[in-house]
Amino acid sequence: MPRRTKIVATLGPATDAPGVLEAMMDAGLNVVRLNMSHDTHERQRERVRQVRDTARAKGHPLGVLIDLQGPKIRIGRFAAGPVVLAVGDDFAIDADCPLDAGDAARVGTTLPSMVADVSAGDLLLLDDGAIELEVTEVKGSRIQCRVRHGGQLSNSKGINKKGGGLSAPALTEKDKDDIRFAAEVEADYLAVSFVCNGEDVRLARELLQAAGGEGGIVAKIERAEALRVLEDIIDAADAVMVARGDLGVEIGDAELPAVQKRLISLARERNSVVITATQMMQSMIENPIPTRAEVFDVANAVLDGTDAVMLSAETSIGKNPAKVVESMSRICGEAEKERLVRRSTHRLDTVFGRVDEAIAMATMYTANHLGVKAIAALTESGSTVKWMSRISSGIPIYAMTRQVSTRRKVTLFRGVYPVRFDVSSADIHEVNKEVIDELLRHGTVQTGDLVIITKGDRCGVEGQTNIMKIMRVGEHRLLVDD
Repeated sequence: MPRRTKIVATLGPATDAPGVLEAMMDAGLNVVRLNMSHDTHERQRERVRQVRDTARAKGHPLGVLIDLQGPKIRIGRFAAGPVVLAVGDDFAIDADCPLDAGDAARVGTTLPSMVADVSAGDLLLLDDGAIELEVTEVKGSRIQCRVRHGGQLSNSKGINKKGGGLSAPALTEKDKDDIRFAAEVEADYLAVSFVCNGEDVRLARELLQAAGGEGGIVAKIERAEALRVLEDIIDAADAVMVARGDLGVEIGDAELPAVQKRLISLARERNSVVITATQMMQSMIENPIPTRAEVFDVANAVLDGTDAVMLSAETSIGKNPAKVVESMSRICGEAEKERLVRRSTHRLDTVFGRVDEAIAMATMYTANHLGVKAIAALTESGSTVKWMSRISSGIPIYAMTRQVSTRRKVTLFRGVYPVRFDVSSADIHEVNKEVIDELLRHGTVQTGDLVIITKGDRCGVEGQTNIMKIMRVGEHRLLVDD
């Protein structure tokens, strides 16, 4: 049985060497991530070209996800190098301090307006929570603090407020420029960082479409305030990412597991795709095997129903990117054997709003209770297979489409596999025969297997799926011959 959970891996210096991308694909890579916090448009454009050329040569579609840097709030730089803060020291974040003139008493910030967002008693977390400051007074441009957890503090480290609440624009000027780049390279997905609400997602979509892009929007959940409006964000986006780095800093590490489970469940319930990310195989940046804790982390995300698991530094700067992908693929495959992952009562009591959605749900209910071997969905946009993939099942769903963009889009959907297919006949029996023959060529079915085919009366038209056909392999040729 093919692996259902998809693997997203970040490209970087470690993946640029000849043959590495091909090895990652052979190991099970589905979607590549380009982090716009690093490298130039020219370097990232070359990576996209390499991805598309390699995928075409191997006949293995890969999705491309452009990840925006977002309004990351940072301290300035220190004039004489890093400083060491001890517990009990006084230290200030001063909006009037020049960004390159920090010292042991104060440092500037990239968000001068943050002085209006904090008050005495608030906790500020620097460098992913390694440094903790308690605000003692806010006066003018100066946020006076006392060090609660100290250590070395170096240039340009991030700032988070415990519990959230630091206001920043949804998209920076750099983000807007990167959105235009995403449209130019025809990115399949655009990930928006530090989303606060659904309006942030809608703005990103408007800008992407205005630039000529058609990719899906991924909302990264990494702010505490986003947790209060999850439904709005999920409904506005095409996918959500459980971005556990900054989110863990803002809400506390102990709360992350429950929030992750809630996010995955809520996203699937609302027909959204979900990616679980951050430090999933972190030790493999240096080591040849994952820790047992990392194995459990990946497996638990799979058991919770995540569509995809993501690798960041593990592949972008790690010692062996292909080995990391291979290890993650193996863990996902083993976790998927658990029975709970392959059966679902999801949405049994729901009233459907569209015919194609009803066909998708009927298909999955039938397939899970009839011993169907495979599902073949003739699709233009990928909507039908996305709905199908929200239902837990061990049955592979083949998205059969002539649309290159759709084949790349479904690389992120759990349990969905893209197949290049163009309807060449107006005869419905001939179309059914061609579909099953294609599955036979892929080696996914054999004579006697039951297959469900979904399609529309008007082939090639988006949103027209209205037929569910159950067929037995072998008998499909008799219908045409008759």
